[in-house]
This record gives sequence, C-alpha cells and structure tokens, in this order.
Amino acid sequence: MEFDHFTVVLLLTPPDAPELDDEAADALQDAHLDHLATLHEGGKLLAAGPLPGSPGRGFRGLNLFGTGLDEARALAEQDPAVRAGQFELEVLPWVVPAGAMTFDRGARFPHSAAEAGS
Repeated sequence: MEFDHFTVVLLLTPPDAPELDDEAADALQDAHLDHLATLHEGGKLLAAGPLPGSPGRGFRGLNLFGTGLDEARALAEQDPAVRAGQFELEVLPWVVPAGAMTFDRGARFPHSAAEAGS
C-alpha cells in the first residue's frame, strides 16, 4: 500500500502571549492571513483554519502542509503571529493512504479579515 505524507502544524496560545490592543491585533491577524494565503498560493499549504472553542492546551488553529517537517516548521515560523509570540507551534507528521485526501488547488484563502468577511 502506498501512503501520502503531510505535516500538521498546530497553532497554540503560549502562556506568555503578549497583550495587544485592538488595532495591533487586527493588523497582526491580517498579516497572519496574508502569510497563509501566500503559502497556499505557492502550493506549500494545503489547508488551514481556526480551531474555535478548543479546550485544553489553547489550540487556536491547524495548518496542513504538503511538505516535510523541517520545511513546514520553517514556513510556519515565518508567520507574523508566530514571530510576535501570539502562537507557538507543534509540528507533527501525518500519514494517510495514498489518495485519501485531496485538495482543490483552485480554493482561495483570504489575505485579510475584511476579505474573509469577518
């Protein structure tokens, strides 16, 4: 049997995340969304989204990369929200039977909260 290999990057809220005012938080969210959209357009990021209301360790979001662990970690570390200390990362390999997961390359990720309609 053949398998497809992906990398899951979980975004978590660190215990020492800096407090931001509304204007700074909005600007950082737009930069975060732009980063994800750019990675998706470049074919590295397959899927991403928030984990609303997640209990426990402060899970905030999940990114699914079509790259190896090291490249996925490096790309996720470039996220402005990670660099600003709003998220910390957990990077995990994920293996599924070949073809079990498909992704529409024509899907469009928003580059800002305004574009997302939120």
